[in-house]
Amino acid sequence: MEQLPYINEEFYVSQIAPEELDLFLANGWRHFGEHFYRYSLNWYRDEIRAVIPLRIRLADFSFSKSQRRVLNKNLDLQSVVRPIEITPETVSMFEAHRFRFEENIPYSIYTFMSYEPATVPCEAFEMAAYQGKKLLAKSFFDVGKDSVSSIYGIFEPEITERSLGILTMLLEIDFAIKNGKKFYYHGYAYEGNSFYDYKKRFRALERFNWNGGWEKWQSAV
Repeated sequence: MEQLPYINEEFYVSQIAPEELDLFLANGWRHFGEHFYRYSLNWYRDEIRAVIPLRIRLADFSFSKSQRRVLNKNLDLQSVVRPIEITPETVSMFEAHRFRFEENIPYSIYTFMSYEPATVPCEAFEMAAYQGKKLLAKSFFDVGKDSVSSIYGIFEPEITERSLGILTMLLEIDFAIKNGKKFYYHGYAYEGNSFYDYKKRFRALERFNWNGGWEKWQSAV
């Protein structure tokens, strides 16, 4: 594991401007609801791992062949972007989805967002994918001045052939590009193999070096 400065910081804020969100994201911060945090090292399966904040530079991004296949096999679905609303349907899907995790199983959807998720602490939207009237997947994302930041995604866990988790990420990226954003932040991954390796499989990928800068990083596409 490479030598990293040890960083473990957090704060709480109820309102943040789009430009401020961009600044915090660019310095390796993430947030769940009003809780902002960043950490350079973490435990993963009984070992200490380096944490890798990731983003995509959208001016250089293109969909890979496998990502285009995901988009094409879901052309029959309808996607909707709207302010986040936690409905009973959303909670039911979250409850089914959360048991995909073998460890750190989330307790509540409000682990990841505030009780006013569309506006607190910043403007945020959901990307919903429907087959007719049936909700198959939903993801949540923040919108800054120059950036879109993925918060969390849920989907029907029994439907595996559609790659619904990747689909909503791709739709978020498409939304960011169409709205003139510069960066898409899609969270933390770990050095070495982990559950979060799917985040590394994007073109135009950059990693935060924990010294204040971003570096191009070879994706796993």
